[in-house]
Amino acid sequence: MSSLSNKRIILGVTGGIAAYKSAEIIRRLQDQGAEVRVVMTPAAGEFIRPLTMQALSGHQVHSSLLDTEAEAGMGHIELARWADLLLIAPASADFIANMVHGRADNLLSTVYLATSAVVAVAPAMNQAMWAHPASIDNIQTLKQRGVTIIGPDSGILACGDIGPGRMEQPQAIIDQVSGLFNNSLLAGKKVVITAGPTREALDPVRYISNHSSGKMGYALAEAALAAGAAVTLISGPVNLDAPERCSLVKVTSAQEMLEASLQAAANADIFIAAAAVADYRAAVVADQKIKKQGDEMTLLLEKNPDIVSTVAAANDRLFVLGFAAETQDIEAYARDKLARKKLSAIVANDVSRSDVGFNSDHNEVSWIDADSSKVFSKRNKTQLARDIIEHLVSRHSL
Repeated sequence: MSSLSNKRIILGVTGGIAAYKSAEIIRRLQDQGAEVRVVMTPAAGEFIRPLTMQALSGHQVHSSLLDTEAEAGMGHIELARWADLLLIAPASADFIANMVHGRADNLLSTVYLATSAVVAVAPAMNQAMWAHPASIDNIQTLKQRGVTIIGPDSGILACGDIGPGRMEQPQAIIDQVSGLFNNSLLAGKKVVITAGPTREALDPVRYISNHSSGKMGYALAEAALAAGAAVTLISGPVNLDAPERCSLVKVTSAQEMLEASLQAAANADIFIAAAAVADYRAAVVADQKIKKQGDEMTLLLEKNPDIVSTVAAANDRLFVLGFAAETQDIEAYARDKLARKKLSAIVANDVSRSDVGFNSDHNEVSWIDADSSKVFSKRNKTQLARDIIEHLVSRHSL
């Protein structure tokens, strides 16, 4: 099976003579089993007609940010959520600069900002523009944000110059794009992932919880699906759309998450405990709303079950990856949890930082197992999730 089989790909086309090659890219993506939708900038329509791209892709071409008819169907946010990959080919120097600065003045740049999909760009520009310090800085910034840069090629350019800047040939682009997905890493494996916070009721309107957004767990579910696994996602209350190809189990409390985890993990190969589970719950949950009773109130709390260690103890053939959200002595606390809870490996991060962790789209973590450790520097959670899955497979030959 091709690594692009059943993948949903948005092909973004920007203004430039290389836009004529985008028509061939559509065909080659489809030959690999991908479903393709096309988004064009206004300038791209001056080089290749939208009707051509529509005929090849079999779908309406999207080009206007303020298209009421399009928004009534698959609007730009839905389009961004639909994709597994956003491939921008050709990507002009102007559009690359807009990506770096977060401009959203056309549909394609808006889709880029709104998507959590893998993003790849194939630059196409004059060799002097490619060599300019501004372009060099822009490309480096995109790489740091997890964007894959494909090319450019060297040779005779449309303007007659010779040098780097020519868009890579369609087949070379397809080959690199295919490498972004590996459907065989976890083929045939069953993966269970917990995500988000738990809520522990105090009364009918109040609860104990934490700031977890669930973004890391949901990104891991996407990455495991992309690697070919059958995924069960056990989620606490979050404001996220689950990957439609996973089995979603919604829970609220730690006890509910434990029961769902034990059931799902019984026949699983991998258990990833990315949820931020409340450590304690109310010893007694009030039937009615608790009224104010003076300046102070005492709550009696009792310890919640430890989900990850319970699951690990129940199935000794299961690979169990825990998460440690810490604010100090990160590695020391993580190694203690690794040994005490008898985990296969643990991922630790510093949640005291405002630029990563809870509610952020980025994270910086350390992978720790019995005989190794690896730091994953700050990157978006989508890229980090793919890196964690790849490292898990490479380290433990699953």
